[in-house]
Amino acid sequence: MTPSSSEEFSKHIIRILRGHQHKAYLVGGCVRDRLLLLAPKDYDISTDATPDKLCTYFPQAQTVGAHFGVVLVHDEQGHQVEVATFRSEGKYTDGRRPGQVHFETDPALDAERRDFTINGLMEDPFSGEVLDYVQGRPDLAAGIIRAIGDPIKRFEEDHLRMLRAVRFAARFGFSIAGATLDAIKRLAPSIAKISAERIRDELIRIMTEGGAKRGLELLDESGLLQQVLPEVKAFQGVPQPPEFHPEGDVWTHVLLMLDGLQEPSTTLAFAVLLHDVGKPPTFRVADRIRFDGHAEVGAQMTRAILNRLKFSHEEIEQVTSLVANHMKFKDVQQMRTSTLKRFLRLSDFEEHLQLHRLDCLASNGRTDSYRFVREKQTEFSQEELRPVRLLSGHDLIRAGYRPGPLFARALESIETAQLEGEIHTSEEAMHLAERILSGHAELPAGVPQEFS
Repeated sequence: MTPSSSEEFSKHIIRILRGHQHKAYLVGGCVRDRLLLLAPKDYDISTDATPDKLCTYFPQAQTVGAHFGVVLVHDEQGHQVEVATFRSEGKYTDGRRPGQVHFETDPALDAERRDFTINGLMEDPFSGEVLDYVQGRPDLAAGIIRAIGDPIKRFEEDHLRMLRAVRFAARFGFSIAGATLDAIKRLAPSIAKISAERIRDELIRIMTEGGAKRGLELLDESGLLQQVLPEVKAFQGVPQPPEFHPEGDVWTHVLLMLDGLQEPSTTLAFAVLLHDVGKPPTFRVADRIRFDGHAEVGAQMTRAILNRLKFSHEEIEQVTSLVANHMKFKDVQQMRTSTLKRFLRLSDFEEHLQLHRLDCLASNGRTDSYRFVREKQTEFSQEELRPVRLLSGHDLIRAGYRPGPLFARALESIETAQLEGEIHTSEEAMHLAERILSGHAELPAGVPQEFS
């Protein structure tokens, strides 16, 4: 029978391994999630079968980590399961990988080399028996993230485990055991030795898997925030004008916004985190507390932060746009129709709108601009937001005009007039272009670069 799910496929693999007289169990996160009555994202298997035997039993398997005894077994339905040989590990020399690996036949030795007790559990999927060599079940029941064995040693082996502790605590609403948290505080500067890509991936999970507010608080409490996002640490103690932000300082405001996130995309989550990153460097007190140009400064800082963390080009552009434009919502009810339409057609505008909504709910609670934009989205058809161009540059060239600064401004003015409903035909567009290019028409007001 063809397996119908990753769970059934994992059972199928275990049947084959046991048919060859091997020990084999579900292990790690899938066991943890099953005990929490959550749907596992993937399934892993631990066994005493060595990699060469695994490749014999499963000819299509991929050796994704042969030195560590790890192979990836997949089927024609697209299911894939990671199968790893029981192992113990030698000394770690690079803060990421062990220098030596020893294949074992005792599952207890395999459990003892893992990171946290709740991830060291094994399960027989047929009998339901759980093998717990590291006291993971009591910690799971109590909601505790605890390093297996000596926490200092566990984090010195792989510094990224410090961020993983925060992620699991945030995701499940657990606490971090005292000795484990103390070890993170002591070793927090070591996170700088980890590649930006691995740090980025853990931060994304912390911000998007649920419990982002708790995650940020734990990053701060553990000392990791200062190491990976010092620009966010700078939010603390930066006051805001109480008439607009009765909730308190920038840090409190961002925490409240993170608490409102519901299954966010990576770009929305990081826009929430960074939308006010320009406030600390632009803070000043005049007639009131002011942050002049903080959106523009914040956009520059956001681009630098995300580049440092090796985010993709597409993610950097979207988050930077969200930060740069988040203050424009205060002006939507006074915008010219053409400016508003250009605003509404920003890439992934729904994320701009959701960022604004969260911003309002975490400050003064006024959502009149949000409601206004929602109404305009209903009012404007897609044809009105993105009308077919009445005139192109090629049309003007064919009419005998040479490209230049005034040439581009004429095309921009034509689109503005079209969006305002002032012209409707190609003939009207050409007439307006001729007047502008001949110097007989006053140029309309400029269009913001980010909307063009």
